[in-house]
Amino acid sequence: MKITITGASGFVGQNLSTYLEGKGNIVEKLSLRNPNFCFRKDANAIIHLAGKAHDTRNNSEESEYFKINTDLTKKLFDEFLTSNAKDFIYFSSVKAAADTVDGILDETCKADPQTAYGKSKLAAEEYLLSHKLPEGKRLFIIRPCMIHGPGNKGNLNLLYKVVEKGIPWPLAGFENSRSFVSIDNLNFLILKMLQDPGVPSGIYNFADDGSLSTNDLVKIISQASGKSAKLWKIPAGLIGFVAKIGDAVKLPLNSERLKKLTDSYVVSNQKIKTALKIENLPLSAEEGLIKTVKSFKSKS
Repeated sequence: MKITITGASGFVGQNLSTYLEGKGNIVEKLSLRNPNFCFRKDANAIIHLAGKAHDTRNNSEESEYFKINTDLTKKLFDEFLTSNAKDFIYFSSVKAAADTVDGILDETCKADPQTAYGKSKLAAEEYLLSHKLPEGKRLFIIRPCMIHGPGNKGNLNLLYKVVEKGIPWPLAGFENSRSFVSIDNLNFLILKMLQDPGVPSGIYNFADDGSLSTNDLVKIISQASGKSAKLWKIPAGLIGFVAKIGDAVKLPLNSERLKKLTDSYVVSNQKIKTALKIENLPLSAEEGLIKTVKSFKSKS
């Protein structure tokens, strides 16, 4: 299979490219920085990963999200419609559906993003879905939750550094449950979708089987790094006050980061598993996180 990938230099792009090539596919890495970009005419599939990530420090202009996440997606999709490629896979985000979740988020939930990032992703989705696909073509809109894996630099890495240094986790008073998706499971799902002609076009959430609390994460990290878990239950009101100060003076802890670390955000992956006729993903949520944490340890 010949596959064109945008955003191939990012964490997901690098891992997915290596994985697909390892399975015998030919991968073209397409940069969208050139305004005259075009993909190979004999490509079987386009995987659109390139985009502007959510800036938790809120330093980005709203227009930048739409310029990159929406407008570039429109341009690439228009080219796909007139090409010989059969599949277009757009990596959106669960944040295109909701910033907060009561219960479990599935693909039937009414989309109501609150951030420029989520709105720009949803605007791209709506454009893609507004077109009638030519016969023989498929459109997959992927909404992954928090992606992690070896080499990932994000909130998990920050959490690892806190635990590894023996610093007590001060947010243990928050009870939550969150979904994650390991890069191994993500790679597995993408290849299965491309290989299975029976998977219909549509929106699909990507998440690991099962969810974990942030306190569970601290315990997993502690165990993997040979440390004792130190969980401090500081009153939530005091922590929230510190986060608001962080919003004003750019502290490491701000309201956006506190939300990511303490809110519940559970995502259903049942639709994609049903479409692929599988019961379980290769790695459980805990197994995937242990693998990621051990990669942090090996590099420290």
